[in-house]
Order: sequence, then C-alpha cells, then structure tokens
Amino acid sequence: MTTNDTKKKIIIFASGTKDGGGSGFENLVNASRNGILNAEILAVVSNHENGGVRQRADRLGVKFIYFPARKPVDGETGPEFGTAENYRKIVADADLVCLSGWLKLVTGLDPQKTINIHPGPLPRFGGAGMYGHHVHEAVMEAYHNFRKNSSCEKITHSAVSMHFVTEKYDEGPLFFSQSVPILPDDTADTLAARVLETEHKWQPIITEKVLTGEISWDGKNPASLRGALIG
Repeated sequence: MTTNDTKKKIIIFASGTKDGGGSGFENLVNASRNGILNAEILAVVSNHENGGVRQRADRLGVKFIYFPARKPVDGETGPEFGTAENYRKIVADADLVCLSGWLKLVTGLDPQKTINIHPGPLPRFGGAGMYGHHVHEAVMEAYHNFRKNSSCEKITHSAVSMHFVTEKYDEGPLFFSQSVPILPDDTADTLAARVLETEHKWQPIITEKVLTGEISWDGKNPASLRGALIG
C-alpha cells in the first residue's frame, strides 16, 4: 500500500462563502481517500475564517488555513494576507496547488504546479468577475440572446474547464474541457447544478493526470503543453 510519505501532496484553495461552499474541496478529499486521486491533501485554504470551507475541513479532519484577502489596518493583528511571499509560504510543502472555487488573484506561485477549475467555457466566459454563479448567468444570457437573434455568437453548451494558473485570471493554458449541454428550459440554477456534477466527476481524474505528469506544461511556452483533453 502507498504511504503518505510517497504520495504527492496537494494544497487546495477554496473560498466558499461565509455559510457554504467547498464541495469541490470535499470531493477531492474523498477522491484521495477512495483511490481515485493518489495524493495526500495537506490543507485547505480559505479567505473566510469561519465559513463553509472551514466547516467541511473540520468535519473531514483536514487542516484549515485562514488566508484573508486584505491587508490588516493600523493596529490590527491577525493572519498573513495574500501577498506573493505569503502564497509561497503556504504552499512550500505541496507538489501541486489546486484552486477549487478560489476567488482571489494568485501571485507568486509556480504556474507548472498550480491549476484551477472553472465552471464555464474558456476563454469566452473567463476573466475578472467571471466566477461562480456569474458564469452560469452569463452563459444563459448568451444562450437566450442567440435563440432570439441567430446573428449573435452561437452557444449551445457550457463547460467545465481546467487550466494552469498564471497571474492573470483564467489565462493560463487550458488542458481540460468537458462540455455540458444547455437545455431549452434551463435556468442559471439548473445549469449550475449539472456543471457542478460534471466538475465533481472529472476534477479528481484530471488532477491525478497532472500529478503523474500525463498532463504538463513548462510554465512559459503555451506550445509546451502536453496531454490536454478538450472535449
């Protein structure tokens, strides 16, 4: 049996909300415990000190790290905030960093070893402000616009996308995309539920491929991307 000493080590960044979120984090933890993902989850990081991610971490017995987004004001003490140096400190022992619903711009990390999952087609539905439910709302708006006016850019599917992370939102090389059909009676909520189901199915499988090197990137040249699976 593989021991934790020989398993690759992952740190997960998951913002969640003040009272929810973190299902992707929990899904990765479960995958690491049932053999789908051959890795040790070292910790989960959230910018909500006592939010939904922490609740899941406590229940799962996973180390929780509070990493606030803002700098403390004069006279205020507390945990280190999101500078490049502090990002590097947190992930020093990890072989891979997985952003799973992390809503802050990441700086200072190795782009070869940092990946993100995004709940929509990239690059069209990516960039600053395109996260979570905003993505599903934008996809559905584009879908309805196309149905009303065929001269609009065609869209019939959403997607689950995974990419390496650079210091610009959603601009690292795309290495996985699985389409999710939009149904005629979909709302942003119903589409979101099916996208999330697809995320949970594929995120551990594709993360394992990155860990083993089956999917890789040199962190600099987009042409160096190897093993991409675009469906």
